[in-house]
Amino acid sequence: MVVRLRLQRFGRKHSPFYRMVAADSRAPRDGKFLEIVGTYNPIATRAGIKEIRLKVDRLRYWISVGAQPSDRVAWILGKFGILPPPPQRFSVKKMIPKKDIKEDN
Repeated sequence: MVVRLRLQRFGRKHSPFYRMVAADSRAPRDGKFLEIVGTYNPIATRAGIKEIRLKVDRLRYWISVGAQPSDRVAWILGKFGILPPPPQRFSVKKMIPKKDIKEDN
């Protein structure tokens, strides 16, 4: 059984709220899970704060026994220093306009 750390969506339409869970990889996104290890509210408050609550000891346990984080969970855990930050998926070369590339050559 492959265990994944992933986000489980709750909330209304256009107002998401997520639970971070340890779940079997074959289970549906909002289905059965093994343990709740945190919450994530991506909608910022009036003060501009996004709320994230993590059970760090349980996250470290699940990672130590081989749980694989999803892309978004790996990004969140990288921001808080629980995992090393994941590598960036874009190339800086591709962000340079073509007219500037031709001038350099």
